[in-house]
Amino acid sequence: MTPASKRVSSLDEAEIAKFSAMAAEWWEPKGKFAVLHAFNPVRLEFIRLHAAAAFDLDPAAKAPLSGLRILDIGCGGGLISEPLAKMGARVTGIDPSEKNIKTASVHAGEQGLKIDYRATTAEALAEKGATFDIVLNMEVLEHVADPGGFITTCASLARPQGLMFCATINRTMKSFALAIVGAEYILGWLPRGTHHWEKFITPDELRGWLKGAGMDIVEETGVAYSPLTGKWVKAPRDMDVNYMLVAQGGGE
Repeated sequence: MTPASKRVSSLDEAEIAKFSAMAAEWWEPKGKFAVLHAFNPVRLEFIRLHAAAAFDLDPAAKAPLSGLRILDIGCGGGLISEPLAKMGARVTGIDPSEKNIKTASVHAGEQGLKIDYRATTAEALAEKGATFDIVLNMEVLEHVADPGGFITTCASLARPQGLMFCATINRTMKSFALAIVGAEYILGWLPRGTHHWEKFITPDELRGWLKGAGMDIVEETGVAYSPLTGKWVKAPRDMDVNYMLVAQGGGE
C-alpha cells in the first residue's frame, strides 16, 4: 500500500469543473442528473442487502443500516447519501467540489438530515487514518486521473472486514454505442461530454486493483435498462456497459 505521505492525488481538475458547473441541478429528477436518479433504487437495494448481510442487520427493518459508518466518495449533491442516512447510517459525504457540497448540505438541511458533508478528497481522509464500515465508490472511477491508485486509497478507508461498493462503466464497443452515443447524443439522458470512453474501467481491471488492495469480491452484477418497466435492474449476465460490485476487506 502507498505510504500516506506519498499518496498521489487522483483528482482530475477538468472533471471537477464539469460537475461543479452543474451543481445546482443535482436534485432535479428530470434534469442533467436524471439517469442517476433512475439508478438509485437498484443501487440502494444492492447496498442495503449486502450491508445487512455483512453486519448481521435486518434488511427489512425501518432503519436497516442503523449505526453503520458510511463514506460516500464523490457524493455530488447527495443523491445516495440522503437515502442511506434515512436508513439509519451515519453518513460522511465527500466531494472535491465546494459547489456540490454546498448543494448537498442545503438539501440535507431542508430534509432535516444530519450528514457530515466535506469538501475534501479520499486521499486527504486516508492521510488522517480515517476508516469506515462501508466505502462507496459509485459512478466515480471513470472520472479520476489514476483509478488504480484511487482504489488502493479507497480500500484503506474501509475498516477490517469492511465493505466497498463500486459502480462504473465497462470499456467495450457496446458501452461506447449505448453510454456515449446513445445516452449523450441520441437520447440526451446525459449532457454531451459527461463521459470519455477511454476512461471506462473493465471488470478485469477493477478486480485486479481490488485484489491488489487486499479486498475480495462478494458479488458483481451488470445493471441494465428495462424498456418494459422503464427502470434500471440488476442484470448479472450483462456487465458489458453499467455494472456494480461489492468487495470485502480482510483483517480482524
